[in-house]
Amino acid sequence: MSVRRADSLGGRAAIVGIGATEFSKDSGRSELKLAVEAVRAALDDAGLTPADVDGLVTFTMDTSPEITVAQAAGMGELSFFSRIHYGGGAACATVQQAALAVASGVADVVVCYRAFNERSGRRFGSGVQHREPTAEGTALGWNLPFGLLTPASWVAMAAQRYLHTYNLTPEAFGHVAVTDRRHAARNPAAYFYEKPITLADHAASRWIVEPLRLLDCCQETDGGQAIVVTGAERARDLPRPPAVIIAAAQGAGRAQEQMTSFYRDGLTGLPEMDVVARQLWRTSGLAPADIDVGILYDHFTPFVLMQLEEFGFCGAGEAADFVADDALPLNTHGGQLGEAYLHGMNGIAEAVRQIRGTSVNQIPGAARTLVTAGTGVPTSGLILGTDGG
Repeated sequence: MSVRRADSLGGRAAIVGIGATEFSKDSGRSELKLAVEAVRAALDDAGLTPADVDGLVTFTMDTSPEITVAQAAGMGELSFFSRIHYGGGAACATVQQAALAVASGVADVVVCYRAFNERSGRRFGSGVQHREPTAEGTALGWNLPFGLLTPASWVAMAAQRYLHTYNLTPEAFGHVAVTDRRHAARNPAAYFYEKPITLADHAASRWIVEPLRLLDCCQETDGGQAIVVTGAERARDLPRPPAVIIAAAQGAGRAQEQMTSFYRDGLTGLPEMDVVARQLWRTSGLAPADIDVGILYDHFTPFVLMQLEEFGFCGAGEAADFVADDALPLNTHGGQLGEAYLHGMNGIAEAVRQIRGTSVNQIPGAARTLVTAGTGVPTSGLILGTDGG
């Protein structure tokens, strides 16, 4: 994949299996067990066995190494194993790595996974409590002394500027929260099943860091999710309709930092997601009007609006109205605000369900889904489609 030209990966690999644990606030078991449960569920869904797997991909943040998961899940020899950095920005890139491996013949069946006890164990929302000295930590050194200690505080800086620039109020963010929770309310797997909210509920929720309220922030979740990728030809012989990987991309922008890129020329957009968008559109030959469902990373509501604008679904400052009008089916599983926070991997699974026609909030005729990974960090994205599209 290049930022300057289309690549040849599209259509050569497909997602053929998805599997997850339950989503909870206290799993009561180890992260390794969660990972293995999700991997086995995904293989069962694909009609494959652990013996078929010869590749694994996960996040640098994951505590369950590939070789340990392989052993615990009953796999044999591996010819490919890889990890992606930058937290939630890694989600779609795990699938890209898997697709590259099967398309090049390095592996035949690759499982991508992410598992953590993020509520009962490590809590990302608690912010920076201890950090080993690293080059990456240097950037935080410019922000922590001024009280910017948590992800919410880092995002709030950009969110405040966005509202100021486009003369908006925090209600603009509420449309994303209401949409996500409406879908989650119809999803039995979602933590907020049968618990929709209104704009008034959003406005009444307590401040976390102005202009972000509690309902602008994703939840904390224990759980695991796995995705099975194989070659497009083999995918057609498996039980489930394949979700073909039409395009996959990673992106980092100029002056990129992790969540604190405050020294760019502007704070009202996500340049790293623009890099991803340009690659996805170029490689796929598609445009925003061709997308049937958008599964956009929603750890914080303002960055959903900015993503819609970076991908060209609407103009700068227009995304709140775009969401309010339901112009694009968005986060039909409930997103990380409503279903679960699994670093975006559960969003990939929902995109697959939409292609299969099995979502609890199914969009009739959905043939192409856009999925994005974490925002504010180097990130990634996918366009998935039906075998014929």
